[in-house]
Amino acid sequence: MTATIKTGASQALSTFEVHDPATGHSVGSYPVHAAADVDATVATAHDAAAWWAALGCTERRRRLDAWRAEITRGRAELAEIIHTEMGKPVSDAKLEIAMALEHLKWAAAHAEKVLGRRSVSPGLLAINQEATVEYRPFGVVGVIGPWNYPVFTPMGSLSFALAAGNAVVFKPSEYATGTGIWLANAFNAVVPEHPVLSVVTGLAETGAALCRSAVGKIGFTGSTATGNRVMAACAENLTPVLMECGGKDALIVDADADLDAAADAAVWGGLSNAGQTCLAVERIYVHTDVHAEFVAKLVAAASGITAGGGDSKIGPITMPKQIAVIRRHIEDAISRGATALLGGPEAIDGQFVQPTILVDVPEDSSAVTEETFGPTLTVAKVRDMDEAVERVNAGEYGLGATVFARRNGRQIADRIRSGGTSINAFVAHATIPTLPLGGVGSSGFGRVHGPDGLKEFTYAKATMRQRFPSPLVFTTFTRSAAVDTVVDRLVSVLHGRTR
Repeated sequence: MTATIKTGASQALSTFEVHDPATGHSVGSYPVHAAADVDATVATAHDAAAWWAALGCTERRRRLDAWRAEITRGRAELAEIIHTEMGKPVSDAKLEIAMALEHLKWAAAHAEKVLGRRSVSPGLLAINQEATVEYRPFGVVGVIGPWNYPVFTPMGSLSFALAAGNAVVFKPSEYATGTGIWLANAFNAVVPEHPVLSVVTGLAETGAALCRSAVGKIGFTGSTATGNRVMAACAENLTPVLMECGGKDALIVDADADLDAAADAAVWGGLSNAGQTCLAVERIYVHTDVHAEFVAKLVAAASGITAGGGDSKIGPITMPKQIAVIRRHIEDAISRGATALLGGPEAIDGQFVQPTILVDVPEDSSAVTEETFGPTLTVAKVRDMDEAVERVNAGEYGLGATVFARRNGRQIADRIRSGGTSINAFVAHATIPTLPLGGVGSSGFGRVHGPDGLKEFTYAKATMRQRFPSPLVFTTFTRSAAVDTVVDRLVSVLHGRTR
């Protein structure tokens, strides 16, 4: 597909380039859209939104299903763009696309059931009233996407916002701009009538302009630090926001866990995508009885994973500045007494970082408290699951968690403060279309996926219709003392007793 962009008349005077992080070569040049460009695009999107909403759920589902088919047919091309722009292996890029398609299918199929008008009980005091609630689109939603999962993550907002009846203006990451344009082109191929899904490109200033534009809501995915700036910009117009921010997810291993499965999940959870996953395993807490055995299995499994080279399982670090963060975390941990059982400072070579496993890391070190976003794991020994849960919950983030335990997995999971927890499998909850995904604390708020994800891009509209006049009219200055007496007695009967 050609890299065309549906926007308003461009006033962009500059461009930026996307570089292959493995080679440093330029793989695309795109305009930096200024605030005027963004405002023009949003204005056009409002007209498109009215048309799109009027189509109704059935016709929108048909168009979204056609979009899904278009993505499916072009998935090889799309995976190659992902690989070139942000570096992950093509096979992992295809897996990401497959997961996104599942969520797109679910959103299109369930929007009407979740969001459509339904009757609710008016209660005894309003028995003469008919009460309904429905969920209506905001009109235009702005989506600011990330680079680490440039299809799966933004599609959690794009597909659900579109299924809910909104038009969308999408600002993809400056590190994965071509991927975002490809998705929009695929949509426009099956919805050519109006720019229901538009793209604006640029750097931080373009994202800020989108936050300050006339959108009904912003869906943001990115770091907590950037999220703070997004919220500040949106606050100027009281624009509501969905915040999918960073994480420092933990994996807990109980004494009765399947250690082979736990080690395999930890390696994939911590090292896949070079650790550049908001839900990545970065901390591991292991029961003292199985700590030594688990660590041996973990190191053995991770030793076969390498970054760089033709058949490597993980790619480069996408953002050049992240290398300094990874280095600082590793060196700080070692300077404070930690041991690198695998990797270490020498694991960093240019934009590639080899897997690093650290033990005996102080809990207040940056490698434990801050998001690393690299292929590193810290492993700590705990006396029991009470200590494990206490350490997990001590952090400021609360995105996801993983628990490996045969008997008490659910009990452990229920005590963890996070938006989601997977038991005996890494991050499985994020792949299930019916489950919400999001965090608490510094990991953000709001949810994508599932019914919550559809409602996130709507506002609740309550409607009441009087079916017949009530013999007890409360809301009038002509209300009699007798009515007040009846109401008082009803209140006593309805609410004066708890049993």
